[in-house]
Amino acid sequence: MVSGVRKPQIGEQLSPLEMLRKAREMNKARAAGRSQNLKKAADVVQQEIQQPASQADPRLKADAQVLKGKSLESWEQEQRGKLKKGRGGTSRRAGRDMAENDQEYDEDEQDKRKRRTRVKLPKKGKELTLPLTITVDGLAKLLEVPNDHLLRKMSHMGLDKLANDYLLSGEEAADIVLEYGVTPVIPEDTGPELYPQPVPEDMTAHPLRPPVVTIMGHVDHGKTTLLDTLRNSSITATEAGGITQHIGAFSVQMKSGQNITFLDTPGHAAFSAMRARGANATDVVVLVVAADDGVMPQTKEAIQHALDADVPIIVAINKCDKPGIDPSRIQNDLLQYGIHTEDLGGDIQAVEISALKGDGVEELSESIVTLAEVLDLRAEVDIPAHATIIESQVEKGRGNVASVLVKRGTLKIGDIVVAGSTWCKVRSMTDDRGKSVKSAGPASAVRVMGWKEIPHAGDMVLQAESEAQAKHVVAHRIDKRKKKEQLGSLEAMNEKRREIHLRESTVRAEQKAHAKAVWEFHQGLRSTHPEPLVKTDKHTYGAAEKSSPDTPEIPIIPVVIKGDVSGTVEAVEAALKNLPSTKIKPVVLSTGVGQVTESDVVMASSSDKSVIIAFNVKADKKTQTKAKREHVEIMSYRIIYKLLEDFEKLMLGRLPPVFVEEVQGEAVVQQVFDITLKGNRSTRIAGSRVTSGTISRAALAQVLRGGKVVFSGEISSLKNVKADIAESTKGQEFGIAFTGFDDLREGDIVQSMGKKEIQQKLD
Repeated sequence: MVSGVRKPQIGEQLSPLEMLRKAREMNKARAAGRSQNLKKAADVVQQEIQQPASQADPRLKADAQVLKGKSLESWEQEQRGKLKKGRGGTSRRAGRDMAENDQEYDEDEQDKRKRRTRVKLPKKGKELTLPLTITVDGLAKLLEVPNDHLLRKMSHMGLDKLANDYLLSGEEAADIVLEYGVTPVIPEDTGPELYPQPVPEDMTAHPLRPPVVTIMGHVDHGKTTLLDTLRNSSITATEAGGITQHIGAFSVQMKSGQNITFLDTPGHAAFSAMRARGANATDVVVLVVAADDGVMPQTKEAIQHALDADVPIIVAINKCDKPGIDPSRIQNDLLQYGIHTEDLGGDIQAVEISALKGDGVEELSESIVTLAEVLDLRAEVDIPAHATIIESQVEKGRGNVASVLVKRGTLKIGDIVVAGSTWCKVRSMTDDRGKSVKSAGPASAVRVMGWKEIPHAGDMVLQAESEAQAKHVVAHRIDKRKKKEQLGSLEAMNEKRREIHLRESTVRAEQKAHAKAVWEFHQGLRSTHPEPLVKTDKHTYGAAEKSSPDTPEIPIIPVVIKGDVSGTVEAVEAALKNLPSTKIKPVVLSTGVGQVTESDVVMASSSDKSVIIAFNVKADKKTQTKAKREHVEIMSYRIIYKLLEDFEKLMLGRLPPVFVEEVQGEAVVQQVFDITLKGNRSTRIAGSRVTSGTISRAALAQVLRGGKVVFSGEISSLKNVKADIAESTKGQEFGIAFTGFDDLREGDIVQSMGKKEIQQKLD
């Protein structure tokens, strides 16, 4: 019973007002009782702290700091306030936990909870202009509502970004604003832009154009050799290793006088994106399949690209001149990939050829021309140019150069064109043979010089009216790209902030739990003192027994990539990122087109053990000297698969070796001897015989008995008769003793253990 307050007697009649008054008096008395308990706990700690150093518990000062903060009195007042108010830090429920015998609620607390402040909401129908991104705190200010009210609204909507500093996208902010009945206004993107002209519904009034044919297939199946035969030149000889490294665009005039523009795409796995671009920029796909090799991985991928682009396919079965070849097998294999040839009841033409000897090439050309006539390919010639970037590079003496495939209209010298985030005033144009041309019509492939920056392969090329318009369009596109990148990093930024909030809340929870445990210990509510909190880093604490080393990070190889054309650089970057990266991974610092420069070396030297990959480009002597001085390795290649092989070796070389224990020798204990040493000390020697390998004095050893290891440790003595020996080989007898183990028995197996270095694997 609470002292100082008379308990109502059974049967005593009290008015409701008197009952309420007496209940409040009893609650106040109970709160005072709890305060007295806190006072006693604080007094005990204070008295023990004031004891002499020889008598005081060394943990008491730390406990006092945990309990009181700046002073015991302030901690006592804080805890009393928490028990009374039930908010901020330790709640009323936590107060009941600390004083387990008290279960009653404070009615004053309940009355205060019922008083809720009315929130003034924004006027419904009001228009509110929203930015591209906004924090939760910023949105609350725009809506003129309290932050906690906005967070509750977001929680009801199922949003998980419940913190004031979280970033919201314009769409998320608009959804929240609508919940308040406010109309969101998101500014439209009305900047300058270029668009291709609409395609006329009736194309019969426009002239026919040459077909654009892309030759696709697996690596080394004869794609470039076929194009070489069609063109009567030697393209393959100019390609490293006889393998096409980037897209080549060529115009070929057939014997019939029909012009055909060919695109030759790489077959190596690294060039998937370039094959996809070739399929999307073409009218017909010639799928080359080697009759002696069949359907291979890049063949399947080429089929998928052509089907995705909805482009007609002609199958060219190559190398049919080899003995024992069965072309029908290739056609049957293609059935499972959706390629139904005419011989098997489908509508896809299949032509048997030998690209090397020229057999069947004329028939293939006729098939292409026939299909082009059926497709009735036409294009406007009197409209602004509309083209596609095939590849781009930096050429010495010419600057930024791009191979362009004109799709519609006519491109002329002096025209202003825009591609992606760069523009060009056409200074000069050359065809695939290097001959200068003044204009290029539909389906023409030309090399254009005069670009301000290197365009990216696959970019759409559109003609502008003036340099001013081109500059404004490029500036607008760059701004759009930056905004898109900002939105792309939004989730990453929120995730980082979420981790910080979680870490901080965990720290607060640990500190509160520790303070409660210390209080309970001094109240006699627990028998053991809690372990002190240990600061593990700048932000986190943890109990001493729970602290553990950080998880090691995956090592990286910083890479700078330079190449001759943008498509190749893109392919090399994608190939490196596709390498196994669970143990070590490449990180691309920068990419670029052109020769390796000193600035590339500076970029690479900013990271430890970085490399520069130079694909089809070189570095001058000055750059090489600087790279050597900065300890930056320049890896030069002309063949993609050789690059990938060497880079995998580099990754393996950077991985630390793994050591595994192996048995180097084994012996059997034949007899055990007790020997007395100096000082009346005795030891046991196992007379043994080596059955396999070598028993080494310097190696660790283990003793097996009944198939189980009974000892593992060092050898203290290894002798042959009375002479110390370093090792004993197969068939030899020896005496052996171990450090800290003498429970030796006849029949025990002694094994000499060694460590073997094993090279790690990437996957």
